[in-house]
Amino acid sequence: MDRLQEIKDKLKNYNGETVRFMEVCGTHTAAISENGIPGMLSDNIKLISGPGCPVCVTVTAVIDKLTELSMAENTTVLTFGDLIRVKGSKYSLADARALGGSVEMLYSPMDAIRLAIEHKDRNYVFAAIGFETTTPVYAMVLEEIIKRDVHNLKLLTSLKTMPQVIRWVCKNTDNIDGFIAPGHVAVVTGSDVFKQLSEETKMPFVVTGFEGAQLLTAIYALTGMRGKTGIKNLYRSVVTPEGNLEAKEAVEKFFEPCDASWRGMGMIPGSGMRLKSEYAQYDAGSHGLDEDHMPPGCSCARVLTGEIAPNECPLFGKKCTPEDAHGACMVSTEGSCYNYYISGRGN
Repeated sequence: MDRLQEIKDKLKNYNGETVRFMEVCGTHTAAISENGIPGMLSDNIKLISGPGCPVCVTVTAVIDKLTELSMAENTTVLTFGDLIRVKGSKYSLADARALGGSVEMLYSPMDAIRLAIEHKDRNYVFAAIGFETTTPVYAMVLEEIIKRDVHNLKLLTSLKTMPQVIRWVCKNTDNIDGFIAPGHVAVVTGSDVFKQLSEETKMPFVVTGFEGAQLLTAIYALTGMRGKTGIKNLYRSVVTPEGNLEAKEAVEKFFEPCDASWRGMGMIPGSGMRLKSEYAQYDAGSHGLDEDHMPPGCSCARVLTGEIAPNECPLFGKKCTPEDAHGACMVSTEGSCYNYYISGRGN
């Protein structure tokens, strides 16, 4: 019997005490659904989706600011895919565009610079949303803006960091036995940041990739680490203890830590990144965007922290579907509600 088949058998036949593991990364959430992993596990092994989808944790004040800017004279808001459908307190960027706002979807961050150079008589605002994985990309954009002397492109930032929100989850919930650490984030931060988190939270962490076999191996490793502290890096082909030093240096050049507001979780100290004061001229008004108005009946806050499963939300599959999303977790392809819905989990 090969090792993977042995792991599959042990996970399916596990009859120990019930364990609950949180995958923090939205890409892991999608990969877990795509690979049918919940169906390969014993009923005593529960997987919980955490707050690792950047679109899902963006507060409505940020969306409202972007829709406002899109309606401003001679201004275009630039964004990546999923964000365009997330509703603010009233409208989404898609709604704003239908009402006459100027919104364009990008496929490459460098397209923002190209547009600004080609249309010097128009103002552009790039929606800089994400975690440690994408913050270096926005640093690269800023580097190019300065190098090319571009004056009609600014960033509206809502950048979050993982360690602080994991600490918050651990302090505010008592139903988690371990974490599948975010693989893409770990490429930048390094695995040592999760070693420190493990010591602080008294929880085990496993860093892993996104293939089915990698995720199954991570879950198996966590079952053996239950009740212990420590970290296992099962993604050593791309994740080092210290991380990507060049990317971290680029981020440190332009950004600094700040308090940040998370959808449904409120303000979490030190959990965000903002432009340093010397680069304030490239900011489109990111400060003070903290208000969050959850749609009536929406349970995104409880879903994001693992308090309930997506299908336990009363709107799930009824008033809230991918075609007509009520909450942000149903919009993004990395959102836990979206992935529960398309994979039939919980039915």
